[in-house]
Amino acid sequence: MTSKLKSISLSNWILIGMILGFIVGLFLNFFVTDPFIKDIILIDNVFYLGGTLFIRLMKMLVVPLVFFSIIVGAASISDIRKIGTIGGRTILIYLITTALAVTIALGLGALIQPGAGLNMVASTDVSNVTLNQTMTDTILNMVPDNPFSSLASGDMLPVIIFGLLIGIILAKLKEEVAIVTKFFEESNRIMMELTSLIMKFAPIGVFCLMAKTFAGLGFDGLLPLAKYIICVLIGLAVQAFIVYPSLLVLFTRLNPIRFFKKFVSVMFFAFSSSTSNATIPINMEKVSEMGVSSEISSFTIPLGATINMDGTAIMQGCAVMFAAQAYGMDITMAGLLTVIFTAVMASIGTAGVPSVGLVTLTMVFNSVGLPVEAIGLIFGIDHILDMFRTAVNVTGDAICTLIVSFQNKALDIDVFNGKKAAKTIGIDYQ
Repeated sequence: MTSKLKSISLSNWILIGMILGFIVGLFLNFFVTDPFIKDIILIDNVFYLGGTLFIRLMKMLVVPLVFFSIIVGAASISDIRKIGTIGGRTILIYLITTALAVTIALGLGALIQPGAGLNMVASTDVSNVTLNQTMTDTILNMVPDNPFSSLASGDMLPVIIFGLLIGIILAKLKEEVAIVTKFFEESNRIMMELTSLIMKFAPIGVFCLMAKTFAGLGFDGLLPLAKYIICVLIGLAVQAFIVYPSLLVLFTRLNPIRFFKKFVSVMFFAFSSSTSNATIPINMEKVSEMGVSSEISSFTIPLGATINMDGTAIMQGCAVMFAAQAYGMDITMAGLLTVIFTAVMASIGTAGVPSVGLVTLTMVFNSVGLPVEAIGLIFGIDHILDMFRTAVNVTGDAICTLIVSFQNKALDIDVFNGKKAAKTIGIDYQ
């Protein structure tokens, strides 16, 4: 029995915690009438303590995790100068597709209204100062006048800018500052390990958050949650089957249907594994079979697995609208642009740790003053959506690789069209 319990994955434990929390919450809502047991003991103490403690642990991770990952991510792309325009085009396309992804998600969130009906206003005290700031304030606030103050207060946009600048300098100085670079790399590794440790408590935290929420909301909370799932899935479908094919046709005139016929096996692999990193070898092999030069794919695919997180950006955009509507908060145009910028920057640090996209979602929420407690409502269903997100992420990596390869005359069109056999790169991904 113990061995069977140990074999259950963390994602499944989180899902179990969500389901149990939902059941317990509904049971308290409909069958427990004693206010001392229901409200004072369970809701206001046990569930509040468990849920709030987990949220605080998540918030504790955000600043150092993002700061170190941004620095390491920026410092690790120093080889771009050797590759020249290939690197610049690759990063530009990745950033553009991510910005499009989160923009689509925000639009769908405004249209579908996934958080409408969840009256969470009374459960938190949130200031609208950040949401109502002007565009001028948004731009000025991106540059820290005191970076250490920004780190201490968790002001994420200045932290991101400061981290990017440090990473760029480390990439420029290279071996001259190898010790400092090593320090940030090891610090980033420590934060990743700490994230993995804290995530082990996620099932308990999710259980408490769900039980507390549905003990007060009952079945009224189900519809918004279902609408959130639909919102994310529609966004992922639009990105995968409209945005990507359109870019492929626009920049290469290649047939997107032929691409998907060749690439569908990689999408299924990514869906089942839920990790972009594990899909790198099979993705490189597949684009090589489509006629892409290995010199291109060996750079663009691993880089994309690190910084190209369109699926995660869609989830974050939908989650922002879900939380804003649930708490009755209006986000201005400046706030929406802040979300887009923050989500794009957050994509640099979302790879490598399971559910780390939800950790960086805390950063996105903080950037516009949204309560991070709303993350607890979507935590339990994230693993299911993560499978779809990963499939979209790796598809974006392959599309970008084809575009960059075509523009640099490193794509064999005849191979892509099936007129001759490909020279595979011989990667073993078993």
